[in-house]
Formats: sequence, C-alpha cells, structure tokens
Amino acid sequence: MTTNQAQAHEHVHNTRNGSLHAHAAEHTPRMQLAKLAPEVYKAVVALEIASKKGLDPALVELVKIRASQLNHCAFCLDMHTKDAIAAGESVERIVLLGAWEESRHFYTERELAAIELTEAVTVLTDGFVPDEVYEKAAKHFEEAELAQLIAVIATINVWNRFGVTTRMVPGHYTPGQYKL
Repeated sequence: MTTNQAQAHEHVHNTRNGSLHAHAAEHTPRMQLAKLAPEVYKAVVALEIASKKGLDPALVELVKIRASQLNHCAFCLDMHTKDAIAAGESVERIVLLGAWEESRHFYTERELAAIELTEAVTVLTDGFVPDEVYEKAAKHFEEAELAQLIAVIATINVWNRFGVTTRMVPGHYTPGQYKL
C-alpha cells in the first residue's frame, strides 16, 4: 500500500443494528526500517530465530503478546495474536492475558512464571528484575530454557521498539507471513 493509499484508506464495519460506520483513517509508517537498515534487520531476525529454539511455541507467543501489550506495539499485537490463534491458542486466553493476575486459572504455573518474568524484563523503569520473579521462573525452566526465555523477551522488546518508533501499521499481517 502506498502512502497515499494508506492515507485515504478507511475501514468500514457493520454494527449490530446493521448500519455502517467508517473507522479512523489508517496512519502511515514513518520509515521502512528493514529497507533502510537491512543488516540490523537481518541481525534481529537471526536473534529471533536463535532465541526461541527449544521453547514451546505457544509459550513464546504468550510472552510476545504480553510484552507487546506492555509496550503498546499494535503491529506486534496484530502479528502475534494472529499467529497464536493460527497455532491453536484460545481467544479467551489471549484476551485475558492483559489481566493475567486476575485470570491465573487460565494459565499453567510455568506460563505464569514466564508472563511475570516478561513483565519484569519489559518494564525496567520499575527497577531491576526482582529476585523472587527470577527465582520463580528458575523453578519452572531449566537454566538453558530460562536463558532462551530471557532472549525471547529481549528480542520481542527490540521488535516492539522498532514497531512503535517507526509506526508500523497493524492489520495487514497474515499468520505465518514471516517464516522465521
């Protein structure tokens, strides 16, 4: 989609009573980082591939969704919720992830430890990752798995920062579009 097409593009949806309402105009991206810094992009793709090795793909998607919620990265939320659903994750668990502390019973203790670690690593403005959060994760993950999990969390935070800063446009991703 060209810049002019994106500026003119409006989504229309049906409401329950059948009337049509136009959505706000779609914003345009600030830049195409992958094209302007291809070596950086390739390096982060390589980090992405390496970081998730040996981890449960469903857990990886939950972590990516939670970090993307915290970072307000709409592009990554669009991507990872679609990928999670395509991989069999329930819409209910995805929706409740934003309030996981009140809906703990939807997740395993291992997933909860990963989600809590994701929050601690992502929101570093609150201080260091608390020992109790790290220790809880260490109880549920072998040391090598924990290292991989930390790498996944760090990597999605890199992608989120690229997405938010360059204003990547959500809504156009198809599950599996980027084969990594």
